[in-house]
Amino acid sequence: MGNAAAAFDLRPRADARSVAAERTASIPWYVWCLTAATAADLFGGYWDISWHISIGRDTFWTPAHMMIYLAGVLAGVASGYAILSTTFGSSQDARDASISVWGFRGPLGCFMAAWGGFAMLTSAPFDNWWHNAYGLDVKIVSLPHSMLGIGELMIELGALLLVCAHLNRASGAYQRKLDWLLLVVGGVVASGSAIFILESTPIEFMHNSEFYRAVSYAFPIGLIAISVVSNKRWPATTMAAIYTALFLGGLWIFPLFPAAPKLGPVYQNVTHMVPLWFPVLVIVPAFALDLLRAWMGAEWGGWKSALAAGFVFIAAFVAAQWPFADFLISPYARNPIFGSNYFGFFDPANLLYNPYHLALDPTHAAFAKGMMLALAISIIFSSLGMALGNWMRTVRR
Repeated sequence: MGNAAAAFDLRPRADARSVAAERTASIPWYVWCLTAATAADLFGGYWDISWHISIGRDTFWTPAHMMIYLAGVLAGVASGYAILSTTFGSSQDARDASISVWGFRGPLGCFMAAWGGFAMLTSAPFDNWWHNAYGLDVKIVSLPHSMLGIGELMIELGALLLVCAHLNRASGAYQRKLDWLLLVVGGVVASGSAIFILESTPIEFMHNSEFYRAVSYAFPIGLIAISVVSNKRWPATTMAAIYTALFLGGLWIFPLFPAAPKLGPVYQNVTHMVPLWFPVLVIVPAFALDLLRAWMGAEWGGWKSALAAGFVFIAAFVAAQWPFADFLISPYARNPIFGSNYFGFFDPANLLYNPYHLALDPTHAAFAKGMMLALAISIIFSSLGMALGNWMRTVRR
């Protein structure tokens, strides 16, 4: 009787259809488009800095600037489609998976990305006016660049939240696809964080407490937040590997293209695009965080894990980066592989000063105080990462 009943049971066929649907489910194009916006922004930002230190700011209409603002356009297209199609479309499922803002309906991530794209595009004429009024940038974090950075951050957060909303509603093979996409976006976000702290992380700062404070601000929050959401075994390591691969790609590919300074004074004989420096070894603390996550199991995401993660991150990073800094200033790193021989055209390195030295804190006491502050920052931002990740796990709209 049991075999006969099983023969007429239609549930296995329904399950098979469900599995087939999961396998064939594709990520919506506007999710890919918003992901492409984060990638375009990262590439444009890297390219723009390289352009500044290789050529100078010869015009507003540089290809690097256009790539950055393409990110704002892509974010606007993706977010606009998702919001308008949900607001005026007939899909009840889309409306159920949306929020309402000023009478419009759409995913939370799309509303954030739409505002981010607007801020980015608004910053463009402001940045051009700033240059005309005050001259060339001497720092990355100027007022219009800060406005641009806020827009970029909103696009990145919007992309993360949009993927999380789909991920938290998905199952099976479709969920696994989205989980990989989440880690890709997380790797791009980590790379953007590295660019934002670039002024505090040159090679000569790698034995200075300021360097470790900057890294503690930039990396733990994103790596930990996404590791709370992801079901992958090595999420933080994967994101750090993506960041490392992207920066190594820039280091090795950009010098293949010719360039010459168009501003003065020129201290370096630049004949090709100058890349940014070797990526910091954040992959080591990322791997340590993944080991800690596996060891703590279900406790990952609580305050105890946040405290442990803060300690583990800064300890593992110092243990890896400190001796590596000695290598980077040595003659063995002055080659196209490690890039310690690249300087911007305006840098009087090797002419007016020796660039191959490590700038230390003024006193041992100042260093100890700075490193204790770096530890505190690591713990605080690890805690923020845990809280953000726990919230991101609840996002379904």
